[in-house]
Amino acid sequence: MRITGERIYLKPFQVSDVNQKLAFQLKNKTFFEGYSMERDERFYTLEEQQALILRLEDFAASDVEYYYGIFLKDTDHLIGTINLFSILRESLQSAFIGYFLDKEHNGNGYATEAVKLMVEFGFDILGLHRIEAGVMPKNERSKQVLLNAGFHLEGLAVKNVRINGIWEDHQVLAIINPGDLNN
Repeated sequence: MRITGERIYLKPFQVSDVNQKLAFQLKNKTFFEGYSMERDERFYTLEEQQALILRLEDFAASDVEYYYGIFLKDTDHLIGTINLFSILRESLQSAFIGYFLDKEHNGNGYATEAVKLMVEFGFDILGLHRIEAGVMPKNERSKQVLLNAGFHLEGLAVKNVRINGIWEDHQVLAIINPGDLNN
């Protein structure tokens, strides 16, 4: 399902996107390493990216993760990724959101637009009640993206995500489905 905004659109990756996805990851490898889990060199191969795209299709079909590319509307150029993951159903109806934006496109509002689009998808299409995010305290820009998208600060999760071999603290932010606020 393609989700269209003012300047960008989100769409699930297809195998035909593998070259563009790999180029995006390689271009931003050093930039992303400061904020992402450890990745071995296999991650940066066409074969692994293709296998990942196929796994992500299965995850979406199983309603456990939705992983989309962020593309510029006017050029169809891939500038980021965004996902809803660890989806919990039954009495929770919640998920986590994560995103990465090409370093060259930071500071232009694309991440905020993408987060708003994905939150709308999560609430209106998936029927989620709550979407949560974790941001390293030093990543002020990402925290601002989430605040601009309507998230609120909830607290600090101490040493909860391993990044580059170090357990890092993360500020916890969340947004509640506005349709559920009066329940």
